[in-house]
Amino acid sequence: MGKRKQVFTNLSKKQKKHLKDFGEEHPFHDNVQERPERTQIVDLPISPQHSDAESVEEEEEEPEKKTAYQKLLSTLIQIANDQSEEEESADDEEEDDELLGDRDGDGKEEEEEAEELEDADKALNEAPEGEEEEAGEQDEAAADEEFTDKEHESQFCLESNFTDKGEEEDPERTAEQQDSNDTLLQHLDTELSEEDVQNITSGTKTRTQITWPKLGVLLCTGPLEKFGPVGPEKHTSLPSIHKVLESRWRSLNQAANPQGAAEEISPLQLELLAVMGSYRDLYYPESSPLNRGPQVRSAYCLHVLNHVLKANSRVLAHNAQLRERKAQGKAGAEPQDEPRDQGLTRPKVLILVPFRDGALRVVQTLIGLLETKGKKIVVSNKKRFKDEFGEEPDVSPPNQQRPDDFRATFSGNVDDHFRIGVSIVRSSIRLYAPFYSSDIIIASPLGLRTVLGADGESRRDFDFLSSIEVLVVDQADVFLMQNWEHVLHVMKHLNLQPLDSHGVDFSRVRMWNLNNWARYYRQTLVFSSILDPQITNILSKHCSNYLGQIATKNMPRTGSICQVLVQLPHVFQMFPSDSFMDQDARFQFFVDKVLPQYRDSVMSHTLIYVPSYFDYVRLRNYMKKEEINFVSLCEYSTKSEVSRARHFFQEGEKQFLLFTERFHFYKRYTIKGIQNLIFYGLPTFPHFYSEVCNMLAAGGRGEEASWTCTALHSRYDAQKLAAITGAQRAGQMLHSNKTVHLFITGEEDKTS
Repeated sequence: MGKRKQVFTNLSKKQKKHLKDFGEEHPFHDNVQERPERTQIVDLPISPQHSDAESVEEEEEEPEKKTAYQKLLSTLIQIANDQSEEEESADDEEEDDELLGDRDGDGKEEEEEAEELEDADKALNEAPEGEEEEAGEQDEAAADEEFTDKEHESQFCLESNFTDKGEEEDPERTAEQQDSNDTLLQHLDTELSEEDVQNITSGTKTRTQITWPKLGVLLCTGPLEKFGPVGPEKHTSLPSIHKVLESRWRSLNQAANPQGAAEEISPLQLELLAVMGSYRDLYYPESSPLNRGPQVRSAYCLHVLNHVLKANSRVLAHNAQLRERKAQGKAGAEPQDEPRDQGLTRPKVLILVPFRDGALRVVQTLIGLLETKGKKIVVSNKKRFKDEFGEEPDVSPPNQQRPDDFRATFSGNVDDHFRIGVSIVRSSIRLYAPFYSSDIIIASPLGLRTVLGADGESRRDFDFLSSIEVLVVDQADVFLMQNWEHVLHVMKHLNLQPLDSHGVDFSRVRMWNLNNWARYYRQTLVFSSILDPQITNILSKHCSNYLGQIATKNMPRTGSICQVLVQLPHVFQMFPSDSFMDQDARFQFFVDKVLPQYRDSVMSHTLIYVPSYFDYVRLRNYMKKEEINFVSLCEYSTKSEVSRARHFFQEGEKQFLLFTERFHFYKRYTIKGIQNLIFYGLPTFPHFYSEVCNMLAAGGRGEEASWTCTALHSRYDAQKLAAITGAQRAGQMLHSNKTVHLFITGEEDKTS
């Protein structure tokens, strides 16, 4: 019955009327699969020359035979035209029902016709399968062409460009001088031995600690003793700056913000440049978007641009040398070794930022550093870049009361799926360069994940990450609120041996690239606003720089608990745990010890703050199974679900509210009606602790005497605990024989 109805609905109104009146379709609309060819009578001429000419003309006049794919397209077009001519109305539906009712006796014949039509369609669809795949690949290739700029390929190609005559009088002599003074060239030209590589992979490291004026306490670790740790700040010199940047780098902050007042480079930026110029890995967890974030961004942009300009200048200078040798070469002369100054692929720098606005600010800083007074540089595809990465007008709702850190993090375009290649030659920039023609790749982890793919996928590419020399992970704390697995996936695909040559000149590839030792030369710069074990794990598990690593370790003296304004007792309970990821112990302790205390109806209006989404799902399923009266809010909740949950919780119709950390990070709603707080885990961001505690004052019910707050932690949460209670108090709590500690805010702090 369903097949017959489907056949009738595909008919036009005129066809339906003819079918109703005469009981059969008009012969004009018969679906004839194969038609006999028309017999043609041809008079053969006497002259063979005339015959050949006419036969050629006849062959030209004969239409070309259609392929199966073209027949399929014509069929689809015909169906679309028929459907556009149909007028679907109630009368048509009634006619269809009448037709179906009158022709019940002929149902079997119609079903057989429908099955034959379906078989024919299936055969037609199967015939051009290879052609459809080719068309799909052409569409994807067209999409790639739209995404990348290939017009300026020759202008920004390193192989076909040379150093200008006016730039360097003697490129060979200048290169030798640079080799003796430049930390970049010293770093890239260092040759490691097999024994050095074994020492790096063994994991044994020397640890030293030193204090700098602005960066504070620096913890230095190194796998090879012969390279030693970084020295005091006064004995550490700044890296040499490329001549294109000599006149601009001192006004670094003005380059990042052209509209702002002229501001000299800060002492913090000078120390960061000195550390980054040593080409050691760096972890700086004090880069908040409110204060030091813009300075840090400007500093690493200068370091990255200086790295790319010097590396490209070296390649261009060697191109000029090789051209001179070829021009002056004599027959029978011994061939000289070509300089090894390149990697297996061209991209040298990868910058990971969470949002498009971050990429926009990075590119603006790079352009500002290259521009000099009265001289504008050539930037290809600049208008398109501003359209796609700039802020959309009227995207933020008016009258939103949000904290300053929220506005700083989510300003501008907050799309988190993007990637863009940037190539730089001399003082010109090309945006949207193809990855294999780019010097710098700016992307989000999600944007790269869609290109890298996963095991088993047919279309995936990660060769462009094989020769990354500098990796920058900016705002790593925001990646924790997105999907940390994407970051780890990118880290696993860095500096792998490429699957294709991609047109590289192997005679100019460095030996350590050919030996698959690129990961030992890669510098990793990680910046965040918090100190977190998952971020630290990147440096310890995925970074193997032979020069070692530097991490700032400035413990907070006062924690965020000092910012709690309401009078509230804070109970910190430590549960036994065997590892940082032991979530079973936390769940069992919560279910056995904490939750029973709050299931009494007297302990209503209880908010449970859950940092991890996986823990949230586990708790939600448990509370559903136990039929506990609760509502939940997570980052995937719709606006209507959020409104209902907030209303039911505030009115007391629901006793518990499950509340995820990501929901608070992205929304920052004030939850009213809270009387009891449970922190299932300590917040990732320490200021979230005080923000949630201060929500108790939003209820306005005047029941301060009955408010409670309980926070669960293990001995592996030392960093988070120190950020909330202060380093000194956290040390006392972790080394105490007691597992429960009490703090009272709103009056003089008391500890027991």
